[in-house]
Amino acid sequence: MKATDIKQELRTLIEKENDLHVLEAIKTLLVKSSLDQVLKEKLTSRAKRAEEDIRAGNLYSREELEKKMDDKLGL
Repeated sequence: MKATDIKQELRTLIEKENDLHVLEAIKTLLVKSSLDQVLKEKLTSRAKRAEEDIRAGNLYSREELEKKMDDKLGL
């Protein structure tokens, strides 16, 4: 079955559905799906930036990282 066939079938089923809870569940599922894509894009972007930093040598030693965290936490 093609995506267009599934979309048409979903449209038909949604048009017939009168249960508000079912419609809200479908909406939540579709919204969550789009949010997952946004999250995936953000995480991918962060990973790419991290890889670029590594290639450029922009790294912290363990000691530098621990000091930075201690400073941030006020330790």
